[in-house]
Amino acid sequence: MRTEELTAKALENLNFDKYLLANAVGKRAEAIANGAASALDIDTSSMKYADIALREIAEGKIIVSLEG
Repeated sequence: MRTEELTAKALENLNFDKYLLANAVGKRAEAIANGAASALDIDTSSMKYADIALREIAEGKIIVSLEG
């Protein structure tokens, strides 16, 4: 899936809140960079952390909370 499609799906999952999406991708990418396992069922070894995070959110593998 293209980045634009992933972004659109992720935004739909977050009620089109682009600031929440940016924050969620950043925090999740940082967690992955620090050793958190990916929730995706594909080989992510050649993917960037932010791309992994965006795809996880778009596919509903990661639940993003409005709280803390």
